[in-house]
Amino acid sequence: MKSGFSELVAKAKKGDSQAFAELYSAVYKELYYYALCNLNNSDDAADAVSDAVLDAFSSIKSLRNEDAFKGWMVRILTAKIKRKQAEYISRREYVTSMTADSDDDDDKLMDIPEHESKYEGIELLDHIESLTHNEKMCFSLNAIYGYTGDEIAKITGINSATVRTYLSRGKAKLRKLLAESM
Repeated sequence: MKSGFSELVAKAKKGDSQAFAELYSAVYKELYYYALCNLNNSDDAADAVSDAVLDAFSSIKSLRNEDAFKGWMVRILTAKIKRKQAEYISRREYVTSMTADSDDDDDKLMDIPEHESKYEGIELLDHIESLTHNEKMCFSLNAIYGYTGDEIAKITGINSATVRTYLSRGKAKLRKLLAESM
């Protein structure tokens, strides 16, 4: 998949921060929407993108294929998203174990991110919240970036047959939810 960023990546690899800024400005919206779709929290999505960009900036010299910049950024962001999702899970498990010992549940639950308000009323994105995190990740990589099952498998580290299953199940759930809401 040609990205058209070859010259800018070559400059960025030589330390040109303006070239990196141009690369980032070409992909930041897609990165943010991908993170938002998977984290359901605008602050966490912005933080994940920011962390991914910092990692990319500091390690751009290691990018072997200059035309792979966009996919490389998505892989870095996917790792950040997975870490944030793991944090959510560990916080929920901690709160669950603590609530057995205390009646003051509200104070402990305040630190766990809640789903944001329905993405400004866009119905499809409302329904995406109902997908599992793996279905959501595979669906968003397919829908936002147009990646195939095999490409998603390389990015996420999930077996390609499993990716196809997540895509199929996720799309079926969304079709059903959209049909019910009409």
